[in-house]
Amino acid sequence: MSIDVNEAIKLIRDMATMIDPDEDYLSIAETKERIAAAKADRKKTVDDAHADFKALAKALDAARISSTRPSSVLSADAHASTLNELDVSGLTLGKAISTMEGLVVSKEAELSSLKERARQLEDCDPAAEHERELDSTALRLRIFKGLGFEPIHDNKGNLSKMLVGSLTGDIQCIQFDGRRTEVEYTEELWTAATS
Repeated sequence: MSIDVNEAIKLIRDMATMIDPDEDYLSIAETKERIAAAKADRKKTVDDAHADFKALAKALDAARISSTRPSSVLSADAHASTLNELDVSGLTLGKAISTMEGLVVSKEAELSSLKERARQLEDCDPAAEHERELDSTALRLRIFKGLGFEPIHDNKGNLSKMLVGSLTGDIQCIQFDGRRTEVEYTEELWTAATS
């Protein structure tokens, strides 16, 4: 494959517009500046690390000097024994304090409960409460009967049956024998009442 000389010259002229020596020079100069800045940063980091190392070496020497045990201080075994005795004493005292705090809390709760009960007893009127309970029971029975429900109790006072008057005037008896859930009994009662 042969390339025409004129075509090659044309390609070189077209490429000449893409090659900009000023731009290349600026790129090289910028790269040199970055390399110089990185070198300065590395030198600063090394200098800082060296200064930190010197400071740590001084701190280590000071710690070695301060860690030597003076003769007036107990030996490690005697010190450990004293610490163990103090720990046991502290735990015993802590348990005693905890027990006493629990007792105080329970007595405060009991006192509060007794004060509340005393206030309730002072405020209540047993005769009026009994009268209200009787009135509400009678009122509930009257409402039930008005809706067509008449409860029947056994000898022990437990509800055993319910007579239900329907809208058509029929009376049905629903037995409460414990074989169904309360929801099922309720559905059966309302079905009987609305039939």
